[in-house]
Amino acid sequence: MEGEEGSQQPHLVLAHKLFLLRHPDVQDIVRVRLEEEVLASIESDDMVALYAALVAESVLEMDRGLLDSMRARIGEELKKLDEKITDAEENLGESEVREAHLAKSLFFIRIGDKEKALEQLKVTESKTVAVGQKMDLVFYTLQLAFFYMDFDLISKSIDKAKSLFEEGGDWERKNRLKVYEGLYCMATRNFKKAANLFLDSISTFTTYELFPYDTFVFYTVLTGIMSLDRVSLKQKVVDAPEILTVIGKIPHLSEFLNSLYDCQYKSFFCAFAGLTEQIKLDRYLHPHFRYYMREVRTVVYSQFLESYKSVTIEAMARAFGGTVDFIDLELSQFIAAGKLHCKIDKVAGVLETNRPDAKNALYQATIKQGDFLLNRIQKLSRVIDL
Repeated sequence: MEGEEGSQQPHLVLAHKLFLLRHPDVQDIVRVRLEEEVLASIESDDMVALYAALVAESVLEMDRGLLDSMRARIGEELKKLDEKITDAEENLGESEVREAHLAKSLFFIRIGDKEKALEQLKVTESKTVAVGQKMDLVFYTLQLAFFYMDFDLISKSIDKAKSLFEEGGDWERKNRLKVYEGLYCMATRNFKKAANLFLDSISTFTTYELFPYDTFVFYTVLTGIMSLDRVSLKQKVVDAPEILTVIGKIPHLSEFLNSLYDCQYKSFFCAFAGLTEQIKLDRYLHPHFRYYMREVRTVVYSQFLESYKSVTIEAMARAFGGTVDFIDLELSQFIAAGKLHCKIDKVAGVLETNRPDAKNALYQATIKQGDFLLNRIQKLSRVIDL
C-alpha cells in the first residue's frame, strides 16, 4: 500500500488521473490516454466498486467479462487471507495474527473498498500494541481518506494521531503527520496553517507516498506567498536552500516567487499566468482556484501600495503592465470588499492610501476585551451574591 521512498502511493496517482479525467479543461487526446491508464490501474488492483461508479458516471464503458473476472479474483484472494488469519490464530503468535489481519486490511484498501477497509483496520488496531504500528494504521487510513477526499475522516484521523503521540512516538512519524495535516489544511483553504506546517517539514520531508518533493515545494511556495510577511518570506522561502535546489525544475515558480519579492510586478503577473494552469489542474487546489487568484492579487497590490501615501493609477498601471481601466476596476472591487486600505480619486486619477494605525487598533482591541472582562466579572459577582 505505502509507496517506496521517492515514489507516490499508486492510489493517489490514480486519484489525480481520475480528477483530470473528469476535468472539463483536459484535451480529448489526453482524456483517451487517461482512460486507458485508469482502466489498467483498476484492472490490476481489482477495484470493482470504483469501476462500477465510473461506469455509472459514463466515464468508462461496461465490460461484464472484466467485472466478473475481478470479482472472482477478489473472492479467491479473500479466501486465502481468511485461511491465513485462521491458521495464525490457531497455530501462531500474536504478531503473526496481527500481520494476517493487516494483510487483509491492505487488500481492502488496494481494491478500494472503503467501508470494509476501515472496519478491518479497526480489527487490526485491536490486535496492535506498539504506538508506532498504530500510527502506521492511521497513515493508511489517511491515504484512503485522501483518495476519497473524505475531509471528516481526515480530520478525525489527524486528531487520533495527535492523541497517539501523547503516548509516545518517533520524530519521523511526527514530521510525516505535519505534511498530512498541511495538505488537509491546504485542501480546506487554511493556507496560513498549511504554510507553517509545510515549512516546519521542509528539511525533514519523507512523505513521498503523498506527493513528490517537487510538488511539496510547489505547495510550500504557493501557501507561503499567501501567508507570510515580506521578511519571513525572504528568510523561510526565498533563501531556503531546500527550496532553491528544486524550484528551478518547476515551470514559472522561481520567477513567480522572486519577482514578487523583488517588486518586479510585470514579471510576477507573467509568471502567475503561467502557473494558473498548474493550479487549476491540481486536485487539492482546484476548488480554491478563484479564491487563490484573488488573494494573491490582494497581496501584490498591498505590497505595491505600502510604499506610497498616494500614487497615480497610471503609474500603477505601468508597474503592473495593465491598462488604467483594468487597474481601476480591480482596485475598486478589492476596496469595496475591504481587502485594500485606500481610496480612489477618480477626478485626479490618484490612489490615496489610508492604512489603519496599528497602535490605535491595538488600543481599541484592549478596550473591547476590557469591557468583555468587566461584564463577565459583574455576572460572576451576581452569582456569588446569591
